[in-house]
This record gives sequence, structure tokens and C-alpha cells, in this order.
Amino acid sequence: MLIFLEYAYYVLTVYFYIMIIYVLLSWTPIRDSRFYQILKKIVDPYLGFFRGWLVLSNMDFTPMLGLILYQLLLSVIQRAIY
Repeated sequence: MLIFLEYAYYVLTVYFYIMIIYVLLSWTPIRDSRFYQILKKIVDPYLGFFRGWLVLSNMDFTPMLGLILYQLLLSVIQRAIY
């Protein structure tokens, strides 16, 4: 069980960094590239759930909310492992 949690933690950590790259690239002109569209397909199952929850003016802070909750999940898994 502990080995499963370790592997899950590492996979989820990689997914977290992919989400961060996606959010950072969303502020650049590269949003029209094929690479960005692939990242979007990867992260939308999670970040799409939160879309539109926290919008102030023209800024959508929803990805930040999703990343914070995801980081909390990672910290719970990390504490269970170590």
C-alpha cells in the first residue's frame, strides 16, 4: 500500500507541474499552439471542474483555487507516506 501511495504521489506531482505550466502559458501568445492544446486536454478534466467559480472582472482566479486544493491533496498524501 505504501508503494502505491508513493507512485501516486509522484504521478500527481508531475500532473501538478503540468497544470502550473498550463496556467503560466495561458498568459502568453503560445495559447494558440498545438502544445498548449495538448496541455489543455490533459489538465481540463481537473481544472475544468473549477472554471467560473472565482471570476473578478476579467480575471479568472479559478486555476489558482484548483492548484491550492490540489496542493493540499498532495500534502495529505505526502504525510501519509512519510
